[in-house]
Amino acid sequence: MKPNKLELNSVDGTQLNLEALYQIAPSCFTEVKDDKTGELRRVVNFTALRQLLGDNAVEDTDEMYQFTWPGKQEARREVARPTTKTLRPVVEDSVDWDNTQNLYIEGDNLEVLKLLQKSYMGKVKMIYIDPPYNTGNDFVYDDDFAASQDDYDLFAGNIDELGNRYRKNTETNGRFHSDWCSMMYSRLMVARSLLTEDGVIFISIDDNEQKNLKNICDEIYGSTNFLAQVIWERAFSPINLMKHFSPSHDYILVYAKNGENAVCNGIKRSEEANDRYSNPDNDPRGVWSSSDISVGPAIQENVYTITTPSGREVEPPAGRSWSLSRKAFRERLQDNRIWFGPDGNGVPRIKRFLSELRKTGVTPMTIWKHTEVDHSQGATQKLAKLFDGKKYFDYPKPVTLIQRCISLYSNKDSLILDFFSGSSTTAHAVMQLNAEDGGKRKYIMVQLPEETPEDSEARKAGYNTIPEIAKERIRRAGKKIKEESPLTTQNLDTGFRVFRLADSNFEEVKKAPEEYDQSQLDLFLNNVKSDRTDLDLLFGAMLSWGVQLSLPMTSEEVDGKMIYSVNDGDLVACFADDITENIVKAMADKQPLRVLFRDSCFARDDAKINVFETLKQLLDWSEEEAIKNIKVI
Repeated sequence: MKPNKLELNSVDGTQLNLEALYQIAPSCFTEVKDDKTGELRRVVNFTALRQLLGDNAVEDTDEMYQFTWPGKQEARREVARPTTKTLRPVVEDSVDWDNTQNLYIEGDNLEVLKLLQKSYMGKVKMIYIDPPYNTGNDFVYDDDFAASQDDYDLFAGNIDELGNRYRKNTETNGRFHSDWCSMMYSRLMVARSLLTEDGVIFISIDDNEQKNLKNICDEIYGSTNFLAQVIWERAFSPINLMKHFSPSHDYILVYAKNGENAVCNGIKRSEEANDRYSNPDNDPRGVWSSSDISVGPAIQENVYTITTPSGREVEPPAGRSWSLSRKAFRERLQDNRIWFGPDGNGVPRIKRFLSELRKTGVTPMTIWKHTEVDHSQGATQKLAKLFDGKKYFDYPKPVTLIQRCISLYSNKDSLILDFFSGSSTTAHAVMQLNAEDGGKRKYIMVQLPEETPEDSEARKAGYNTIPEIAKERIRRAGKKIKEESPLTTQNLDTGFRVFRLADSNFEEVKKAPEEYDQSQLDLFLNNVKSDRTDLDLLFGAMLSWGVQLSLPMTSEEVDGKMIYSVNDGDLVACFADDITENIVKAMADKQPLRVLFRDSCFARDDAKINVFETLKQLLDWSEEEAIKNIKVI
């Protein structure tokens, strides 16, 4: 046997759906022979599926509840369509490359999300995004536009070199809302697959698309997993030039992947909240507060007389009853959990101990005042201060606002994702929260390399794109956080690895061999593009093999060739020509889980077979394990 090729495409969304359906309804699957390969493949038998669903299946009808728009079906197809693009590491633009676990990725977020699926599916605890609000001047993505269709757009700056089109979505566009819905639908669909089963997504939005966004999220996440629509007070003074009303709020929609699993940590208790607890009777269980034990409407069996320690008889108010049965009340009375006031003459109340609260935080309300989480003007001023008083970014979100979102539904080691990351407030908030509570949360920021306006202060200062501003913001914020708390932030991760979306590392080989002349035949032996490095190949393979991009890596030279090891053997690779026996033994010594070579490492097939058999023997792998774990690209 010899090593098989590593599948280099991103996840096939259709296959994901088939696998998920197979887990819950295997009986509705059958096998058919593939017309092209002749191999058997598993497919859905719709007749069996309909029988399984009984009366709970319906064909499209004129009258059924649904939310749709022109382009929705294409957005669904786009979700399932794999991508051949890759992420190229940019070490020179990164901070603390060797040690950081944070990622900053430049590129179209739909392509990036697809590429992240194999490595990060079910790994992201919390997502926050602040997408374009579709005000008529927002940056939007036109996913079905091909670069080759019109070279003028590339020249004019409407598309980038990868063929991604971006433009202003003005209201003169007949598909004003449809384009925005399609753009959001596909990205939210892919993003959902990255969330953990108890994961939560927060989405900032205003009135322009709030209604449509909620309909989209109800469909993708399920209306039962809707947690809240938070109102954030982003402004505190009116704009008198407004004709009718001066908007003072934005929304934050909050959805769980599975509402049953999601756990809200609550808002950190303030000193004022804790001051409401006291211990007037010196209870050994600590401070407590008391609450009413009457409820309404009345439950007849819970209407009874209680005698206070002073001898006074008390009954529940008219139309109400006690919340405790007679037996439950006696049990709590014996356990000193009923309070009758300092003189023993008051209406009975139940004691609730601070130490016994189910969660240490306070349940959040759905209105977030600017006095709690800051406002838009404050966020703009603080970001400008970080850049020595220069205003390079309009309307950033406050760090404290994003901190609250993260703290509500993340643990101290959670992974946080923002795929409309803008000025990277989310990265700043993750670092700040980690500094305050000793957490080790990690982040992934994704941002399209949108150019700054030519006459802007940012462009004059040398920042040509939004990512250039954002990365500098992270550098400065991390430095500032460490300077403000030097004793407690020594191990704080303020670094990030930078990656850029690019086309495939490999040349397309579509012609049959006989169609090539002699000078082109090398393309079949070495189809790696000339500008790609070993690191490009390594990280491209990590994405394809489901290995996380933040893992530590080392390199070692053996017989003049470089061997790379990711996370002490999760993946061991060598891309050099003429692989020697010493190299193979050195790779095996690392006890790898996966082994990767470049096809051109082997001059002949028999050399490839020898390496395969040697590794299989050295690692004590079965034939099946070796086929699965040894690959070439």
